This record gives sequence, C-alpha cells and structure tokens, in this order.
Amino acid sequence: MTVRVSRAFEFDAPPEAVWEFIADPGRRAEAISVVESYEVDPETHEATWEVSLPIPLVRSTATVETEDVERDPPRFVRFVGTSKVMRVTGEHTIEETETGSRLHNEFVVDGKLPGVESFFKRNLDRELDNLEAALREELETTA
Repeated sequence: MTVRVSRAFEFDAPPEAVWEFIADPGRRAEAISVVESYEVDPETHEATWEVSLPIPLVRSTATVETEDVERDPPRFVRFVGTSKVMRVTGEHTIEETETGSRLHNEFVVDGKLPGVESFFKRNLDRELDNLEAALREELETTA
C-alpha cells in the first residue's frame, strides 16, 4: 500500500522567498516531527535523516538517505529518500499568484515494513501542517 498526501498553501510572499525555504533539505527536515537529526551536503543537496517511527519493528531510528533528483529554481524540487523501512518521494511546486505564491506539496510513502504506511497514513497531514507552520514562521521573520 502506498500513502499519498497532497496539499497546497498560499503565501503573501514572492516565489523566490518560498523557494529559499523549500529547496533547502535541512529546512524541510527540521519541519518533519519524526526526523530526529539530519546532515546535509550543501554541494549535492543530499541529506541523511535519522527518523524515529513509533512502530513495533523499528526499535531505534531508521536512516533515510535523501537526494534532490530534480530542481528547477525557483519553481520545482523533487526529492527521493530511501531506507530499509520505506521509500519517500516529495514534490514541491511553487507558482506565482496575484498576492504572492502558492506551494503545492505531494508526499508519497511506500513502506517496506508492517506499520510504516499506516503510521504515515495517520500522520502525513500533521507533517504537512508542520511544514506549513515552519515556512510561515520563516517568511514572517525574513519579511
């Protein structure tokens, strides 16, 4: 089973300001509650996430290696993360609006262990809420 969640957010900020946040693998990782720690290679945009999933078969964190596989500044970024427990794909598309910008987000999680997909089915909406809140806070502090 695959879990897929899509949602769009509206901001009173130009696409370039939204891009500065969403194209940064570190900022994306900070917004996700199950990412306990991460490291980012600024040259390659590859990141390693240590993810804590409250499921029976994962006793500690799972290491997720992520990389941006497509970048079209300041409009689109797609990343893929792989680990022993899941494969995650995230897409962020920014479009200019009359009042600022709209950010379309899509996350797809394919679990490799029982419980991973049901965890994300229950929690992906909350993780998108976290991403939106972090981006709004960033835009307010840089405005």
